[in-house]
Amino acid sequence: MIDAMQARLDRWPDAMRVRRRTVEHVFGTLKDWMGRSHLKTRRLGNVATEASLHILAYNIKRAIALLDVPGLIAAMQG
Repeated sequence: MIDAMQARLDRWPDAMRVRRRTVEHVFGTLKDWMGRSHLKTRRLGNVATEASLHILAYNIKRAIALLDVPGLIAAMQG
């Protein structure tokens, strides 16, 4: 498994840099929002729901930042 991962990195040496730029920021933001306690619910279904709500809130905030509120409403209407 480690050899396969190293082979992938050898084929695309910038993969980790791209991943850090695109993915790690999202997880860092969500972790910051959740605070030290992380998820407040128990059981897999409840945790999945709570995580989904955090992700939905992140996506809505990003959409507002990119489109502004009137632009987001227009995009949702059609």
